Amino acid sequence: MPLVHVSTHPLVAHHVIALRDPATRPAEFRRVVGQLSRLLAVEATAALPTVDVRVPTPLGEAPGRRIAERIAIVPILRAGLGMAEGLLELIPDAEVWHIGLSRDEATLRPQEYYNKLPANFGASTAIVVDPMLATGGSAVRTCEILRKAGIPRIVFLALIASPEGVARLEAAMPDVSIHIAALDEGLNDAGFIVPGLGDAGDRQFGTSTDL
Repeated sequence: MPLVHVSTHPLVAHHVIALRDPATRPAEFRRVVGQLSRLLAVEATAALPTVDVRVPTPLGEAPGRRIAERIAIVPILRAGLGMAEGLLELIPDAEVWHIGLSRDEATLRPQEYYNKLPANFGASTAIVVDPMLATGGSAVRTCEILRKAGIPRIVFLALIASPEGVARLEAAMPDVSIHIAALDEGLNDAGFIVPGLGDAGDRQFGTSTDL
């Protein structure tokens, strides 16, 4: 799986434990989501094209590299919002496009309810973010929307993934680079990742009945 990358960074592994812990409250959960997102983004953007530049310093001129194209961050609502905030701290000039997909709990298929792609955009690389890559339906649908809009390069970031979700996304979008913090055992009968961390949206925003 050459385009599937499971992070081996010790800091990533350390923060994943905090997300899994049921005792982690929403404020801390959101903070850790941001930290993990930034760590994954550093790994996922290592191959971005750059241009050589020279910049003045107080003591002369220095060579350097600048990112050569505009980037769009695409959170899948609502759980992807926390990851988008983390990425914006690293790429503050990025465009942000929101796509809302809900899962039909009977069919497990994604239902699109919100799409905020601009009519005219300057980005040629889209970083799609969703904490959980479970069945893969929402991930595939989002990438299809971006492909139809004409985005040539797509990167997908997730915190926890199932083998089933990774396989589905890779089969549907073989040129999309997938970066995840942890690859779990699989899905249960309800389509949730096991052992996972529960519902990432509820845990970020304090809407779980278990809180």
